[in-house]
Amino acid sequence: MSLTTSPAHQSTGDVAPPRRSASALRGVGLLVSVAVLVLLGLLSIWLGSKSIPFTATWSVLWDNDGSADAVVIHDYRIPRTLLAMLVGAALGLAGALMQALTRNPLADPGLLGITMGASTGVVAALAFVGVSSVLGYVWFAFAGAAVASLVVYALGSAGARTATPERLVIAGAAVTAVLFAVNSAVLLTDPGAFEEFRFWQVGSLAGRYYDVLVPVLPFIAAGIVVALLLMRQLNALAMGDELGRALGAHPDRIRVVGAVAITLLCGAATAAVGPIGFVGLAVPHVARFVAGPDQRWVLPYSLVLAPTLLVGADLVGRIIAPPSEVQVGIVTAAIGVPVFLALCRKRKLAAL
Repeated sequence: MSLTTSPAHQSTGDVAPPRRSASALRGVGLLVSVAVLVLLGLLSIWLGSKSIPFTATWSVLWDNDGSADAVVIHDYRIPRTLLAMLVGAALGLAGALMQALTRNPLADPGLLGITMGASTGVVAALAFVGVSSVLGYVWFAFAGAAVASLVVYALGSAGARTATPERLVIAGAAVTAVLFAVNSAVLLTDPGAFEEFRFWQVGSLAGRYYDVLVPVLPFIAAGIVVALLLMRQLNALAMGDELGRALGAHPDRIRVVGAVAITLLCGAATAAVGPIGFVGLAVPHVARFVAGPDQRWVLPYSLVLAPTLLVGADLVGRIIAPPSEVQVGIVTAAIGVPVFLALCRKRKLAAL
């Protein structure tokens, strides 16, 4: 009897402490990531194309005295920083959720046609309705993203009982191709709409303040809550549909709820600042490299690392060429792509 209980006891004693140690280490890493994000947020409020001394920035940050510096800090830099954090969190979490649902490490928020749907909404607002303000076409972009996601899911589940990841990806590619052709046809015949659209399409935080932040906040907040509630179920889904069902998961329900969360996150983020690539693709890989494949850690890490990347990219874009600035979508690609390629070359990308 001792021969059977002793190894089990020895195994428990050997395995449990490393697991607790690994969890503690991941927790510390997440706290450090949050601290870095906060530090970058404070730097984003302090630094910009207009030079404001640190002491003056700190003073008006807590006491809005109505001065010119206070207007820059409170009316421009704070809402812009908060929007960068919000959009970054939405894109990173949407990318991690999409890669987990499709079990495709190259999936990003544009894979299911959501980004192109938002673009189509903006094109329709500019060309047919005459809406040219950011606040005006935010709602068209969000509506376009929602409709595109519904069409993709309907096509992916047509003629079958379930919408498998493969069918959803194929349907998303087809919808994206069709919408791209429609957008190109409309914009080529309307030069005015094209001029407006090209500034939105590059992905920028310029000119987006509280009037854009407040409307998209509830949608992104709801998407974050829904996505985080799926963490444990995504781990079961990663083992395959049959084994997931044996563990008590409901793959179809998880995919539907996950698609809703992705639509809320990606649709609202894209509507607010335009399509920003790379964030939703690369950040989940970095999260898995740091925290492992457990979705209970991948999603929180993506939620923190993505806004860190976006806030840092926006900060760089504002200070490298004053008084003008480089759009955040361009800076994000310039900073992130080399790092992502380096990880690929070293074969350190964690598999799904």
